[in-house]
Amino acid sequence: MTDQQIAVDPVSALPESVDSAALLELSAEYHQRPTRFLGLREMSGHLVKVYSLQAPGRDVTEQGIGTAMRIAEGHLELGRTRGSLGLAVLIMHAGGDGDYVLVHTWIEALMSDLAIFAGPAGQPDQLRPGRTGLTPCVWEAAILAHERDAFSRHVLDSSGPIANRLAAWGADTLTGNVR
Repeated sequence: MTDQQIAVDPVSALPESVDSAALLELSAEYHQRPTRFLGLREMSGHLVKVYSLQAPGRDVTEQGIGTAMRIAEGHLELGRTRGSLGLAVLIMHAGGDGDYVLVHTWIEALMSDLAIFAGPAGQPDQLRPGRTGLTPCVWEAAILAHERDAFSRHVLDSSGPIANRLAAWGADTLTGNVR
């Protein structure tokens, strides 16, 4: 079987592999989600930018924040053995279908390490490592895309002392609604 380029004509039939009904259902459910920057913190030898993200009708609670911090600290303790460069992003997501904690760490060779923890909604004590292959949802990915750009712009593609670069990186945050 060879790959071939096709032109998508909105009038003609789509390939069977495109689930039109599921895509339309997803688009009907899609909405903005508020995100808040909760500060730059030091955890387990890392500078960590901390964010919250919440689905309609959900809140990131103080208990959830505390649990996410403990999870992140435990994960980051082994960061150096995974090649961590000491910079990370923590996202606490009160999602529509459960709670999620993402710990994203910049590592050697211009790579990153991502750990996702998932659990039932409103039960932060039930958060466990996510299943193999689990990746960020569209809203979490928006935060990580912003953070990728901030890391590249301020740390990698900048000049001057590293302390100044890190200060600029730490100040470049995403707040408001993400799509």
